[in-house]
Amino acid sequence: MWGKTKTKSTKIETLIGTAMEIQGDLIFSGGLHVDGKIVGNVIAEEDSHSMLVLSDQGQIEGEVRVPYVVLNGQVTGDVYASERVELSRHGQVKGNVYYNLLEMAMGAEVNGNLVHCKDEKKLLEFQSDKDEESVEGGERSSSVS
Repeated sequence: MWGKTKTKSTKIETLIGTAMEIQGDLIFSGGLHVDGKIVGNVIAEEDSHSMLVLSDQGQIEGEVRVPYVVLNGQVTGDVYASERVELSRHGQVKGNVYYNLLEMAMGAEVNGNLVHCKDEKKLLEFQSDKDEESVEGGERSSSVS
């Protein structure tokens, strides 16, 4: 009535409880709330407006590729969010964060790079570059003698 604002409201359709551990990639659409542990990549279906909420008890060991991400737990791997990342005060990321919009509370940690990227296509380019490296013989590494 006074002015319409668009807000993101994705209802939680999938819940991973505290006693649950998933081994393998998880591909979803809609809302996903994680209190447990996922060892594998968490990926939203293409062209979706999906949201991931990781509670302070939740853990993900793998890449996260979701348009809307709220992290209050621990992620070990890169995070790609084409829309928004919210790092709550207990949120920890051990990897790079590729984002369009970022909100970070005091106490949140990122042990990696923060890479601002407005264009969703560029976020996808980061993935294709990574895929090419793995096809060419694995991760590139350097050593100091």
